[in-house]
Amino acid sequence: MEYVIFAVVMAGLVLIFLLKGYYDYQKSEKQFAQQLYTDYGILPQREYNPRQFENISHYFLKHNDGFHIDDITWNDLNMDEIFKKMNFTYSAAGEEYLYYMLRCPCMDEQELRRREEMIRYFQENQDDRAAYQLIFHKLGRMGKFSIYDYLDYLDNLGKRSNIPHYISLILLLASVGLMFIQLPLGLVAFFGILAYNNINYFKEKGEIDPYITSFSYVFRLLDAVREIKANDTAVLKEELDALKKSSTSMGSFKHGSFIVMSGNRMSGSGNPLDMLLDYLRMGFHLDLIKFNHMLSEVRKHIQDIDRMITIAGRIEAMIAVGAYRASLPGHCVPEFTKEISIDAKGMYHPLIENPVENDMHTSASVLITGSNASGKSTFLKTMAVNSILAQTIHTCLGDYYQGALFRIASSMSLRDDVQGGDSYYMVEIKAIKRILDLCAEGGPPVLCFVDEVLRGTNTVERIAASSQILKSLSQNNCMCFAATHDIELTHLLVKIYKNYHFTEKIEENDISFTYKIIEGRAASRNAIKLLGIMGYDPSIIRKAEEMAADFLSSGVWHGLDCEMPQ
Repeated sequence: MEYVIFAVVMAGLVLIFLLKGYYDYQKSEKQFAQQLYTDYGILPQREYNPRQFENISHYFLKHNDGFHIDDITWNDLNMDEIFKKMNFTYSAAGEEYLYYMLRCPCMDEQELRRREEMIRYFQENQDDRAAYQLIFHKLGRMGKFSIYDYLDYLDNLGKRSNIPHYISLILLLASVGLMFIQLPLGLVAFFGILAYNNINYFKEKGEIDPYITSFSYVFRLLDAVREIKANDTAVLKEELDALKKSSTSMGSFKHGSFIVMSGNRMSGSGNPLDMLLDYLRMGFHLDLIKFNHMLSEVRKHIQDIDRMITIAGRIEAMIAVGAYRASLPGHCVPEFTKEISIDAKGMYHPLIENPVENDMHTSASVLITGSNASGKSTFLKTMAVNSILAQTIHTCLGDYYQGALFRIASSMSLRDDVQGGDSYYMVEIKAIKRILDLCAEGGPPVLCFVDEVLRGTNTVERIAASSQILKSLSQNNCMCFAATHDIELTHLLVKIYKNYHFTEKIEENDISFTYKIIEGRAASRNAIKLLGIMGYDPSIIRKAEEMAADFLSSGVWHGLDCEMPQ
């Protein structure tokens, strides 16, 4: 009787534990669903593990078959951080597609209008948006690798056959039959084959276990697709039709898959049912047989899986863009023109708190001068980032943006290549050469941004070479925005480039910047004055000013009046 009571109590405790877990799960899901309404436009807190963040690019690496933002431009503009600011996704498919969009500016206005239609729908229909976000939340992210890594790794398994497993099953059945003829021999044969099967089982189990993660994600993907199809959202008719076609072919992938996908498979949980299933797996290789069947199905339908990931990721990326818009202090939907021009008002940079807004109206290339820290580089990055966002997420940070559909490239935040053995100058001329090559390719116009052209060489050669490079960049179907300290270039290129500048105020040994762009070339020189503000010896300041004034009047540098120490 005591054993019965003990068993009942234990069963009751297990039931309470399960009910508590179910209650906590339902409560958590309900809270999450409510947050989708109340926290719309608030970026979810997330830590980006370097390895996991690198995986986000893998969908892009598998699908970058046209023009894309190259690594130099991406790093120049700190686009990783901008991506993090707009990553309102909850699934690996969504965030990998969002990253892919940012790397691949669209050259098709119809596609951009289609994106806008989807973005606006989810902005305006919060119940549908929340329903889809719940689906993507359940789909979730991957572990250490991208889903595309796992799918690629399936090739490492080579060709697998179930014939050896079927032979072992036939031999087991034959040994059972042998027991009815000669029991001792039949038992020896049965247990001998069973032992052989167990040894081989653990060898093959170790080979397939890493790949079950990819199957798990495909399972969740199929469940997500089923729920997306059930919503039957009119604006997604094209996407839903494609999902139905791709998912239908994967039906046999799921049948009987619990024997492979069970969370308690070979876990040693102590559950009698799990233990029985484990013994059946080891002796009869049921999960190995099913795994090979599932592997065959995945390989056969790899394009369907890719299409489902793409469509699911695309839908969630559009939802994320709407949430990103809600997080911004102001934004606009871009307009596009066939002319090589930019007309922008109130543009600002997404990574700067309390940014200063600027306008730009030009159909010619632009040369920007001004002192250090006055805002030249930030302005270049602001224009470059917004031109990319216009053609990717169809959103600009400002009041108005109109421009051509550009191929965008930059040469800005460069460094010496220590490992490659290249000096700064070599890195710089290679970076600029790739832009010139892009212009020479033909196709849509190029929009390029160059900060301090050829800063890695001497003044005379820099001005001579820079003037010719900038001249080339302003032609051949290209619009160039360049920043320079060399006022000489503003005169040499006056017929080709529009001159703009940034300026500063120096009052009572203090300096301040407006960060507002102004038409015309810079007239002030403040580098020497800044030395004084920073507390340099007054004699250094005075003599430097005298030398600069002398050079400006004579055009010749005179040697310093001093002797070499003995």
